[in-house]
Amino acid sequence: MTPRQRVFIAAAVLGSIALNPATREAAAQIAGSPPAEAGMAFSGTLRTRAYAWNWFGDDPGGEYVYPAAIGRVALSQSKTKLDWQIDLAFPVVVHLPDDAVLAAPKGQLGLGASYFAANGSSTDNTSLFLKQAYVRFKRQSAGATHALTIGRLEFNDGAEAAPPDRTLAALKRDRIGQRVIGTFGFTDVGRSIDGGEYTFATKRTNLTLLGGRPTQGVFDVSGWPELSVNVFYGALTHQAGKERARVEWRIFGLGYDDYRHLTDKADNRPAAVRTADTESIAIATIGGHYLQVVGTGEGPIDILLWSAVQTGSWGALTHRAAAFASEVGWQPRAAERLGLWIRGGYDYGSGDASPTDGTHGTFFQVLPTPRLYARLPFFNMMNDGDAFAEVIVRPVPRVTVRGDVHSLSLADAHDLWYTGGGAFQSTTFGYAGRPANGAAGLATLSDASVDWSVNAHLAVGGYYGYAHGGSVPVAIYSTHNAAHFGYAELLVRF
Repeated sequence: MTPRQRVFIAAAVLGSIALNPATREAAAQIAGSPPAEAGMAFSGTLRTRAYAWNWFGDDPGGEYVYPAAIGRVALSQSKTKLDWQIDLAFPVVVHLPDDAVLAAPKGQLGLGASYFAANGSSTDNTSLFLKQAYVRFKRQSAGATHALTIGRLEFNDGAEAAPPDRTLAALKRDRIGQRVIGTFGFTDVGRSIDGGEYTFATKRTNLTLLGGRPTQGVFDVSGWPELSVNVFYGALTHQAGKERARVEWRIFGLGYDDYRHLTDKADNRPAAVRTADTESIAIATIGGHYLQVVGTGEGPIDILLWSAVQTGSWGALTHRAAAFASEVGWQPRAAERLGLWIRGGYDYGSGDASPTDGTHGTFFQVLPTPRLYARLPFFNMMNDGDAFAEVIVRPVPRVTVRGDVHSLSLADAHDLWYTGGGAFQSTTFGYAGRPANGAAGLATLSDASVDWSVNAHLAVGGYYGYAHGGSVPVAIYSTHNAAHFGYAELLVRF
């Protein structure tokens, strides 16, 4: 049996389990049992997508389609003082392009090329690995909950506490969470963390502490190993305000120590200098966010502020960088039945002004899920300025339609155009940079998405984005200066 045949047989078996009505009904009955002192629960998901890419330039390898899927099955139990869960993942990524990885500065032409390069230049890839395996010890005392989770787990920064206000909750999920640590769940593999997490929670306050190492994954389908990267995180989140003026604030600190001693750090130094620098990256990030929703006669108005500063060392360089996000939204009462939400703002990540001054000034996004903020993922928050407007409509409760327009430019023309989302392999840095050639204009991005939650077990969605390239990609891809990306998605829960 060939590897491709094994891939499709395994995917078919997993799909038949997920789509079998009897299996789903039994799983739903188990999942609906009381969590306290309950028996073991079996659950899972199967997400399939068909992707289409047309990267900047007219290189033949830049236009391609490929399918992918990730299936997950979990066995768990929740008791009064103890929870545990074992979660297996089965990614399948096939028909990848074998001609979409080009020499610098063109590089990888879309995420299909990233999967191909990360998996030994193989067009068909699959694996089975341990996604989560943890135990959680819990204790209640004087209106507070203490929890200690140990093992392999998933973690998203900014999601430590769930605010009661629906608007605040949506802002945290879509515009705050995973800016510096995320599961990268948009990819067909994702990432986990091997370590421990402690939480102390009351009705209004949450303290979360995390320490561990990220796992391999993201584009590499083999998610078993952990990486030689240490991550330490702590956050204090508090809910405040009254009914008509809900507020949440958070302060956080993040320590990152990457001692893989790689020679491919992505920065703007000359190649010979950069590849000779194998010293570690050790960076401290301190930041926070402020969210507020104010009820008015014309509809609620929301304010979002997020910022972070960094210090430490970038190999042989001193590291000093910063980033911020400032956004505002309005939900007009006159269009309440449509669920209309109009938002806009500006996000910024600093760049490096000089490749020879001994200081690295590019904001380092650490281990984020960049696709939340770059839905056509050809940029991230490193050396980037993003002015955007966004419209969300919910014409019926289970359907969400969203459209965005982004004006993108580099924060500093002396730096690089960066892509990527952080460490995911022992020998791959996780970020790549293309030269700006003294220019700053990146692109104008227009995109739209539709998501329909059919019922508790089935959801479908689609996305299309078009980026008209500015002066930066024009200097690299002289013709056909635009990028297109789209996908169709089917998600089954059982």
